Amino acid sequence: MVLPLTKAVIPAAGLGTRFLPATKALPKEMLPVVDKPAIQYVVEEAVKAGLVDILMITGRNKNALENHFDRAFELEATLRKKGDASRLTKVTHSTDLADIHYVRQGDPLGLGHAVSKAAMHVGREPFALLLGDDIIDEEFDLLSQMIAEHKKRGATIVALMEVPDELVSSYGVASIEPTEKDGVVRITGLVEKPDLGEQPSNYAIIGRYILQPEVFDVLAETKPGRGGEIQLTDALAVLAEDPSIAGGVYGIVFSGRRYDTGDRLSYLKAVVQIASHRKDLGQDFTQWLVDYVASLPAPLPAPKK
Repeated sequence: MVLPLTKAVIPAAGLGTRFLPATKALPKEMLPVVDKPAIQYVVEEAVKAGLVDILMITGRNKNALENHFDRAFELEATLRKKGDASRLTKVTHSTDLADIHYVRQGDPLGLGHAVSKAAMHVGREPFALLLGDDIIDEEFDLLSQMIAEHKKRGATIVALMEVPDELVSSYGVASIEPTEKDGVVRITGLVEKPDLGEQPSNYAIIGRYILQPEVFDVLAETKPGRGGEIQLTDALAVLAEDPSIAGGVYGIVFSGRRYDTGDRLSYLKAVVQIASHRKDLGQDFTQWLVDYVASLPAPLPAPKK
């Protein structure tokens, strides 16, 4: 019997050094994407899929995360006194989203190590893992699709996207074979951040996983890998190569809108893309954007390597 999913884990312990000095005192997960912090998009995605028991893996100087999802009594009282119901609803929305718990990672030893910190909270249940650098457009119900596929197969499910050659070295990349269902593949192997030309395919794992509890057992035996960190990809490779452990690993190939907020340029692109698709902002913003881009000088040619 496949246990139902009720829990989501969101790692949020990174230092955000790519965004310094903005992240000197502010967690990178709290950087605004239009008018909400990036982490709120991820929590809302989990809740939409029915996962309202959420564990955040945090680190030092992450108090702003907890404050954001907690009550703000003085602010609420001020807005209530002003009769500003619209802004009050926005403030209380994040408070009422889910039952959110927190645990610190401690030593920054990689994503696999962060995931292992969820073992006591999750227990022997399957769970969703959502990485905060990836925002999936709410129009595409990727997480619900992954949950349904997990219920059918009782296996680990990951989200895959086809990426160009120049990006394969930034991802965990999968060896795949087709299944009986279009858009779903079986993963036979995984390589973390392969060099160009050594990747098994161009199908990269993006930040959505449905993990079997056996992943904790494998992580406990996983040695530091690339970058001297405990890589989740290495643990998933073990599960993929031996389906008898926990049913194997399958991938859902995603081709919808995904916004990467992992570095400055991709973050800026994400803000523009999300704003462009907003019902309340999109029309006016895109019209301004078209006019502004038309006024820019032609870009200089890229420097020769």
